[in-house]
Amino acid sequence: MNQVPAAAPSASRSTVNIVGVAAWLLCALFYFYQYVLRSAPSVMVPELTGAFGLTTLGISSLLGMYYYTYSPVSLVAGAVLDRYGAKYSIPVGIVMVACGALLFGSGNHLYASIGRLLQGAGSAFGFVGAVFVATKSLPARNLALAVGATQMFGMAGGSAGQATVNNLIHVRGIDWQLFWMLAGGAGMILALVLVLLLPKEKKEHPDSGAAVGRRSILSIFATYKVVFSNPQSYLCGLCAGLLFLPTTIGDMIWGVSYLSQGLHYDPLQAAKIASMVPLGWVIGCPLLGYLSDRIGRRKPVLIGGAMVMLVALVFALYVDQDIISGYAIALTLGIASGAAMIPYSIIKEVNPDDVKGSTAGAMNFLVFMMTAQLSPVFGYLLMHVSEHHGGKLAASDFEAALMPLVFGVVLAMIIACFMEETGSAKKVK
Repeated sequence: MNQVPAAAPSASRSTVNIVGVAAWLLCALFYFYQYVLRSAPSVMVPELTGAFGLTTLGISSLLGMYYYTYSPVSLVAGAVLDRYGAKYSIPVGIVMVACGALLFGSGNHLYASIGRLLQGAGSAFGFVGAVFVATKSLPARNLALAVGATQMFGMAGGSAGQATVNNLIHVRGIDWQLFWMLAGGAGMILALVLVLLLPKEKKEHPDSGAAVGRRSILSIFATYKVVFSNPQSYLCGLCAGLLFLPTTIGDMIWGVSYLSQGLHYDPLQAAKIASMVPLGWVIGCPLLGYLSDRIGRRKPVLIGGAMVMLVALVFALYVDQDIISGYAIALTLGIASGAAMIPYSIIKEVNPDDVKGSTAGAMNFLVFMMTAQLSPVFGYLLMHVSEHHGGKLAASDFEAALMPLVFGVVLAMIIACFMEETGSAKKVK
């Protein structure tokens, strides 16, 4: 999902490097860790509302600040790793997330806002850092497996950030502020371990023209100019962004509140059901990607997945359901949401070979900037529609305010029709 810097092939990559495997696992753990903190606030909305004295719009804006820094820093994370290596760049990213957690748990609105921005900026190094270390340390034949496993770490973290964190706070009785303090301390420890474990980068000769070219900031911006001058890039970003919204906003911010306050589910049960959506991503991302490769077509799988998303979203919002069907609908929505990753493949295939790395960074920027911009909009809609019952959120309020998510999926399918088909079946014609 993030910009993956290119790594030069190395002879040592033909054998398994135990230290390298351990380093990659710890980087993947960082990706898990940052996803836990990304989704954890969704299970503590009542506590946050009371502590910060914020309205529904205020809470939505506060949590959405994560994406304001995550998006632009995604553009430069790969460049920083290429320039300075992994040994200090990734731990610095972890420290930023950890400091953000400590500030968020302070109970002060200003500090929490700064903390959320720091969490987003540092998290941009999670996925890209793990893949960067994999390219340096693991055998080339296992790289695709490492990338897929890294993505599953993140989605598992999103699930844990809802179900597990909700259990800690609402069953075990851990204070929400204490959770953030413990999370910050855990991040500091992880950063220290990675500093000790990650090897130093072997720098190329300073007079090397190739080294200068790869390390030039201007050359990095030049590749982004190529990507952003291609209209297909914007179609890919807009399509993926609209398909991400039911997860990033619908589930990870308002999912638990909708189930507990709107449908009056037990808070623990609500968090478990909401956690099925990111868990479904663990299944859906590789499954739909494999299906697309298998048939040699991108657009049928993309549009088909979006259609299943649409049905699941309509059922989730507008059809009465019991606990069992709630789990099934959430899991189905998560699996089908794996279609949002297909535009990440298309954008690579519609742009020149020499900008492949930049396409992922550009996609993350487009996708998550959309989340950042629309997060407060949904908060405003919820606050507006709940005014007729004294500000207390009811199921009908969520159904009305989250209806744009349904239209967004329909719009994504329409946009997909105008995207270029890049599958292998087309190329052989």
